[in-house]
Amino acid sequence: MTAAGRPDRDASQRDGLSIGAVLAQLRGDFPDVTISKIRFLEAEGLVQPGRTPSGYRQFAPADVERLRFVLSAQRDHYLPLKVIKEQLDAADRGAAPEAAMPRLPRKLVSLDAPGENGGLPSPGDFETDREIRLTEEDLLRQAGIDAATLAELRQYGLVRPGAAGFFDPDAVLVAKTVKAMTEFGIEPRHLRAFRAAADREVGLLEQIVTPVYRHRDEDAQARGDEVVRELAALTVALHTLLVKAGIRAVTGG
Repeated sequence: MTAAGRPDRDASQRDGLSIGAVLAQLRGDFPDVTISKIRFLEAEGLVQPGRTPSGYRQFAPADVERLRFVLSAQRDHYLPLKVIKEQLDAADRGAAPEAAMPRLPRKLVSLDAPGENGGLPSPGDFETDREIRLTEEDLLRQAGIDAATLAELRQYGLVRPGAAGFFDPDAVLVAKTVKAMTEFGIEPRHLRAFRAAADREVGLLEQIVTPVYRHRDEDAQARGDEVVRELAALTVALHTLLVKAGIRAVTGG
């Protein structure tokens, strides 16, 4: 008791760390972590600190290491909490959680360095400028196509306006590309398979990143955006390489 008759909080926590002390230990490696984040992880069952008779949390060193594992798994491996919890439960049963952790690098692959990617796309190529919105007239003028061609592109899903009815700059590039292909006798209706393949690839990426976006921490959106850009670059790179391999078979190269 203090002189004023209040419980001595420091004395009651002498056998463990307060949540503030844990935050101070973690902040060096995880600058974005907050007390709210730690409380959330506790609520989700990822860590279970003890309590003093007065109800204050007492974190043991093992609790701090457990939090480090969770935060690292989220930041470095983009794992959803459900998977992390399964790994921790396995560790509680005697298995090492690291054995189940995918060994992904902080960046899934480096495609950004000039000269190292053979002209393949980089994650930066998939950053979008949501501020640029084009009307149908803008698209027709910039792509050099007529309204009938645009209607055909839309019919086969090759160009799609947003919810507000505007187009993005990529729609111009798609229209120009299709226009160039028509010079070889290829019509928009022949390209439906490209749209279907792209939708399947996007669907796969969506399955992977949706759990990241569902995290309740503050940087989930940014982390999800980063993952989807990196995976998109890898997906398009793989598609390009497979087509190149197929072309070699056609040309006998």
